[in-house]
Amino acid sequence: MKIGGFQKTSLLDYPGYISAIIWTVGCNFRCPFCYNRDIVFGNVEFISEEDILSYLEKRKGMLEGLVVTGGEPLLQDDIIVFAGKVKKLGYLLKIDTNGCFPEKLQELIDKKLVDYVAMDVKAPKEKYDKLTGYKTDLNKIEKSIEIIKADAPDYEFRTTYVPKFLYKDDIVEIAKWLKGAKNFYLQQFTNNPPMISNKFHDINSYSKDYVVETFNEIKTYFKHSDIRGI
Repeated sequence: MKIGGFQKTSLLDYPGYISAIIWTVGCNFRCPFCYNRDIVFGNVEFISEEDILSYLEKRKGMLEGLVVTGGEPLLQDDIIVFAGKVKKLGYLLKIDTNGCFPEKLQELIDKKLVDYVAMDVKAPKEKYDKLTGYKTDLNKIEKSIEIIKADAPDYEFRTTYVPKFLYKDDIVEIAKWLKGAKNFYLQQFTNNPPMISNKFHDINSYSKDYVVETFNEIKTYFKHSDIRGI
């Protein structure tokens, strides 16, 4: 596993549980608003898998889960093996993904190696390439959505509300696409340099009123929905 970041304790990233977080290095997307630029491009000092597993071993009974984020965790060749090691230690495992690797996602679920999946849905279909900076295979995105809704033990979808790229109508389109999902979160954009595109360093978040107004348009599409970051 190529691990480029480690947070020993979080009360926020795994809903309802005390967790640690690791950031895997590398991503196929180039979302211009991504604030994990160094993780995406590998400009970090790597942390050994053994160090992570040793820490988890020592923290049994105090920590409940591990969050694997990135970058894109499912790019890692040995994510299945690593997940198995974490589960053998007795931890819950949450994986964050962009949805480009449905086969690997299905394998994790089928082998009962993941307890919670969080998928970022970047944009409505017609804007996906613009938001990701990548020629996206939407069939894979849709397949991941289907797998998560049907098979994931627990899950959430989430969209970052990026000014000048996404507007209320776009969020409504996403809500229609994901209709019936268990959990959806509309996330406020945060200007948190360094981002992949320097152009975003001067872009401000949408107003609280506009985010709430948008949220009120979509909340009935989901079993549970909320706003993060305001």
